[in-house]
Amino acid sequence: MKRVLILGGGFGGLYAALELDKHIGKRDDVEVTLVNRENFFSFTPMLHEVAASDLDVTHIVNPVRKMLKHVRFFLGDVESVDLDRRAVTVAHGFERHTHELAYDHLILSLGSTSNFFGLPGLEERALTMKSLADASGLRNRLIEHLEEADTECAAKACARGPLLTCVVAGGGFAGVETIAAINDFVRGAIRFYPNLGNESIRMVLVHSGETILPELSEKLGRYAARKLAERGIELRLGARVTGMSDAGVQLSDGSTLATRMLVWTAGTAPHALLSTLPCASERGRIVVDEHLEVKDHPGVWAVGDCAVVPDGKTGRACPPTAQHALRQGRVLARNVLAAIDSGKKKPFRFATVGQLATIGRRTGVANVLGVNFSGFVAWWLWRTIYLAKLPRAEKKIRVALDWTLDLFFSKDLVQLTTARPSRVP
Repeated sequence: MKRVLILGGGFGGLYAALELDKHIGKRDDVEVTLVNRENFFSFTPMLHEVAASDLDVTHIVNPVRKMLKHVRFFLGDVESVDLDRRAVTVAHGFERHTHELAYDHLILSLGSTSNFFGLPGLEERALTMKSLADASGLRNRLIEHLEEADTECAAKACARGPLLTCVVAGGGFAGVETIAAINDFVRGAIRFYPNLGNESIRMVLVHSGETILPELSEKLGRYAARKLAERGIELRLGARVTGMSDAGVQLSDGSTLATRMLVWTAGTAPHALLSTLPCASERGRIVVDEHLEVKDHPGVWAVGDCAVVPDGKTGRACPPTAQHALRQGRVLARNVLAAIDSGKKKPFRFATVGQLATIGRRTGVANVLGVNFSGFVAWWLWRTIYLAKLPRAEKKIRVALDWTLDLFFSKDLVQLTTARPSRVP
C-alpha cells in the first residue's frame, strides 16, 4: 500500500485530491488522505461578496467529504513534519491530542498567511480577507459600526467619524474588490439608519504604488481608480500604512486616518511550518522542479502559494494565483501516480488565461487572452467565469439565486454572532 498524504485543502491541495479521487477508486494499492484544519473548501475569489452581503456565508464553501468519494479526510492542524521518518504529526479534537500519520508521498499545500511586516498595532487590530471567517467578521464589524454610530452616545462623543471610516491597505485585486464591495454595502444600508447620512461615510484605499491593480494594465488601473473615486472612495496612492493605534491608522506621509477599522490585504507570507523543513526555499516558499517535486527530497511535492514553481516559458516563478494552483494540483496528482507506477512524469505548463476584478455597482475590469474589458461587460465576465469555476452544481445554483434576488431586494443587515446569549434571571 502506497500512502499519499495531502496537507492543506486550498485550491492546490483539493484539486490534487480530486484528481487522485478519479483514479484510485478501483485500486487497492493506493491510500490517499487529505488533512485540513476546516472541513470545507472555500472559494476565496468570492469572499468580498460575502463581506458585502451579496452572497450567503455558506454558499461559497463546499464540504470536503461531499466532494471526495475515495480520498480519506482528516480534520486537524499540522503540528510538524519529519521528512527523515516520513511522518506528519497532526493535532485535533477538543483536547488537541496528536496523531502521527505516515506517508510514502507527501503533498505540501499549506497556503499562506497574512504578513503584517512587524508594523505596530496591525496584528492586534487589523482585519484580514483570507478566509470565510475573515469575510464574515468584516461584515459583522461593518454592521456593528453602523449600529453604534446611529446612537446618540456616538454623536455626543464625536465618535461617528472613526466608526464610519474604513481603511483598506493594498491596491491589488483583494484590496480593490473588498473596498468596492463594502462601499456599496454601507452606502446601501445607510438609509435604514435615520441618524446617519451618506456624507458621513469615508472609505479610503491606501496603495504604495502610483496605479491600483498593478497586475493589470495601467489603463485599466486608471479606469478602476476613476470609478472608485466617482463612488466616493478616497485613494491615497504612493503611501503605506506604518501602524495602527487608538488614534487611527498612521501612513508613511506622516498623516493619521482617524478610524477604528483597517482591512489589511497588503502582504502575505508562506505557512510558518515550511521554515522548519530542510528544503531549498525562496522567501519561505519551497522550491520545486517542473514536475512539482521538491528538489533532493523524492516523494515530497509542493503546490500553490507555498511552492516556487518554475515557468518553462518565462524562466521565472509562476504567480501564486488560484488558476495556477488548481492546475498544478491536477498535474501533481498525475505525477504522483506516475511515480507510484514507475511511469513518466509530465512537466507543469500553463500560461495565465486572464485576470478579472469587480469594482462595485455591476462594474469591473478584466484582461482575458490579452484583450482588455471594462465596465458592465467585465463585471458580467467575472460573474460568469467564477460561477463556472465554483465546485458542485448545488453551490452554483445557490449563488445564482443569491445574485438574482440581489436585483430585487436590498442587502441583508443581520449581524451574525456566535456568542451565547446571556441568561436572564
